[in-house]
Order: sequence, then structure tokens, then C-alpha cells
Amino acid sequence: MFRWIHEVMKDMDTDICLIRLPGGANLIPVLDPAIAREMLRKQDAVFADRPVSFGSHTISGGYVTTAAVPYNDQWRKMRKVLTSEIVSPARHKWLHDKRAQEADNLVSYVRSHCVAGKGVDVRVAAQHYCGNVMRKIVFGRRFFGRATLDGGPGPMEVEHVEAVLGALKCLYWSCLSDYFPCLWGWDVDGKEKVIKEANETIRRCQDPIIDERIRQWRSGERKEMDDLLDVFITLKDEEGKPLLTPHEIKSQAVVGMMAGIDNPSNAVEWAMAELINQPYLMAKATKEIDLVVGKENRMVQESDIDKLNYVKACAREAFRLHPLLPFNAPHVATQDTIVGGYFIPKGSSALLSRYGLGRNPKTWTNSLKFDPERHLKGDGDNDEVVLTEHDLRFVSFSTGRRGCIAAMLGTCMTTMLLARLLQCFAWSPTGNAKFVDLTEADDQLSLATPLKAFPVTRLTPDLYPVI
Repeated sequence: MFRWIHEVMKDMDTDICLIRLPGGANLIPVLDPAIAREMLRKQDAVFADRPVSFGSHTISGGYVTTAAVPYNDQWRKMRKVLTSEIVSPARHKWLHDKRAQEADNLVSYVRSHCVAGKGVDVRVAAQHYCGNVMRKIVFGRRFFGRATLDGGPGPMEVEHVEAVLGALKCLYWSCLSDYFPCLWGWDVDGKEKVIKEANETIRRCQDPIIDERIRQWRSGERKEMDDLLDVFITLKDEEGKPLLTPHEIKSQAVVGMMAGIDNPSNAVEWAMAELINQPYLMAKATKEIDLVVGKENRMVQESDIDKLNYVKACAREAFRLHPLLPFNAPHVATQDTIVGGYFIPKGSSALLSRYGLGRNPKTWTNSLKFDPERHLKGDGDNDEVVLTEHDLRFVSFSTGRRGCIAAMLGTCMTTMLLARLLQCFAWSPTGNAKFVDLTEADDQLSLATPLKAFPVTRLTPDLYPVI
């Protein structure tokens, strides 16, 4: 559907339009950064709501979380909890060692393929690095099931990540009942079953851990906080009672996983594919890492991120050209309004097009070319490159009142994942291929064929971690 929308808008030569869906809902795709800025800056409060859908209702546990829920007191409660207790700079620092462990585990996992003389499925490595980080900081563990010898995902971890990514695709406009609410619960097209099964899979992996941890705190068996689950459970209200219910904790853990796994892993897979096809760009990125970190001293750490401008420019360009999803989550107008001279009816769902903003030729020269250097300022040495894009010329981490509050974590995960892969290994296409096939999937913007590449170690053996 998203390709059809963009083709229609291209034929109409417009960066905004109104599409009336069956059932009467209005969709308003936006490809113009100026209009996007007016919506999410000047009229942020007007566009702060979300539409009701079977997917968002199911995944959010009946709208008790922050993501994908209507703009109400429950959203404000959970947003306050997250900003003050979960994603604050102090909490980010507190969780540093857990993230560092997973960066080392990533390197060990890829090196095991080098030793065996095998290629690496970069999509698997990227998705499960992100999954490992999220599981480690939330639950204090890498595996739901039995650990694997090479540090890679086991069956439960594969099932978990697949369910998380599957649920993400079903939040909005995936069921017939999203268009005709009177059909809610009838599952006339079978899509409600898909959403339910994904949600049940995620919760089957996560909920027993949460239940056991709650029991440990209530019994006094557990006394010290070690991860975010402990933080959620021990929060108290003004009367000293638990601030969050078990249902709220479980539901927030689901949407937290969805927010943490998808975006960084997709960006890094695409960045690696583009860099393998343009070795001179990869050489610039690895040269920067070697200059900042060295090849004989240590591996890249989070403390190096501020200085890795070229590496971040590569990630930023991947976010621009290759977003995971074609649109941001819908922003529902809470009243009639005018944006950019266009009348927006109350109840309309404005869709910021990640696909259209990032590839808009009116904004970007050679918009379909992967060119990290377009993001460097001056000589690239004095001005820090950041992954966020406040001018909304593309979308990396969503902005505004309903924007991503974990951009610090997302930046850290994306940059560390890409930097470790580039610092520790030289990469080439597998088999007899000279280039990576960059064809997009038909129904989304990921690579049609998962990136498989052949790694060769490029550091001295003693630097590689043993997990």
C-alpha cells in the first residue's frame, strides 16, 4: 500500500494529500519537512493523539503503555515514569556495563564464524545484538532459554525477535476491523489471529520472568536493583504502594522490546550492505575508528562515540535512505486545523513518511545515492554528527510530544553495533558475488534478501573477547 501511496503522490506532484479509507477514516501522508515541522512543533498538541486499532490495543495491553496509545492520563503517567526513571542519563550510565557485555558478545559471535570459515547473516547478528541488549537491560539476561555455545540466538530468542518484529508491522491499518470497527473481534480476514499470536509469543517469553521477579521482591528474597525490571517493580506512589500494576509492567516490557530492536538493526544491516558495495566508504569509516581507537590497544567503546563522526554519518545516511517502516506512527488531529495552508479535519491521521521525507529530491541532492558525507559539517572534525534529525528532513528517532524518548539508547546501540562490526572485521560478499543485492522487499523497506557477508578478523588476536 505504501508504494501505491507514494506513486500517486508523485504523479500528483504533491507532498501532502488526503486519502479517504473504507469506513471513512482520513489518512494524510506528509513528504514535506516544512509541513512535518509545523505539525510536530507549532501544532504538536493538536497532533498528539493516536488512532484506535486492533493491533495497538492488543500489543499495548488495552492502552496501558506509552507507545501507540491515545493521548490521555494513562499515557502521561507512563511517559513520566519512563522519562524520569527509565531513560534518564543517570539510568543510561547505570546500565553501561550490560550494554558493553553485549558488544563483546557480538564480536565473539562473529569471530566464531571467522574461525569456522563461515559467512555471517548480518541481519541475524544485528537483530539479536539489539535483542540481547534489550533483554539484558530489562531482564538482566541474554537468553530466555538455554545458552548457545557461540553466543548466538537460541530457538526462544529467534521466536521472540520474530514475534516482536511481526507485531510492529501490525500496529495500524493491518486488519479489516481497523477500517470497519463494527467487525472488531470477528477476525474476518485472519489478521487479528496473527496479531494475537505475536503478542502471546512475546508474553510467553517475558511474563514468567516478570511474575517471578515480582514474587522475589514481595517475599524479600530480592533486595538490590540490577536491571530495569527491578526499577519498574520497586517504584512507589505517594502512599508507598506500587506505582505500576503487573499488567502495566508486562505491557510496557512488550512495547519496549518493539522500540529497541527494529530501528538500530535495520539501519546497520543496510549500512553494512551499502559499505560492502562501496569499499572506499568502508575504508574511510575504519580509518576513522583506527585513528580514534587504534588497532592494537582496545576495542571501540561508548566513550568513543562522540568522536566517530564518519561512522555516525554512515548510520545517519542509512536511516535517511533505508528506514525500516515507510511511515511514522499516525498523529491524529484532535481538532480541525490548518497546516501549510491545507485544511486538516478533526480525527484525521497524519502520517509522516520516513520513505518520502528521506528520499525527497527537493530536499536531498542525488536522493537515492548512499552518501554519508552529506551529513558531515565543515571538515567533519569539529562539529559532532548526531543521529537525531530535528529538522525532520528524514526520521531516525521520532520527535515531538509523541516522539522517541530513548534516542540516547538508540544512538548508542546503533553506533556501537556498526562500529564494532567495522573495527573488528573486514567484510566481503559471500560466495562468488561481487556485490550485495540491494533490492528492497516488496511489502516493506528491508533488504529483500537478508545480508550475508564473509568476515575476516583485522585486529590482533588478544584483543578479541572470549565469552
